[in-house]
Amino acid sequence: MASSMDRDTPSDRHAVRTALRAAGVADGHYRIEGVHEPVPTPPDFLFLRQAPDGAWETGAYERGTHHVISRHPDEAAACAHLFRLLT
Repeated sequence: MASSMDRDTPSDRHAVRTALRAAGVADGHYRIEGVHEPVPTPPDFLFLRQAPDGAWETGAYERGTHHVISRHPDEAAACAHLFRLLT
């Protein structure tokens, strides 16, 4: 049986965007590929994206470079990780 924490964890990119907004996380603190891509691009932010090999990555963009923090086997795991990083 899933815990209430598991049920409350966003499992896709649209859900994590909604949850981050509800939590009051500023739009410029993160980028979610295909869902939330702030313009102009902030100088530093956390990101969620799909890698060319199909894995999902969370990381930080700093000083013009993407730094992958973690690779995930699926979108749900990556979304949960980004949510934990930002809240």
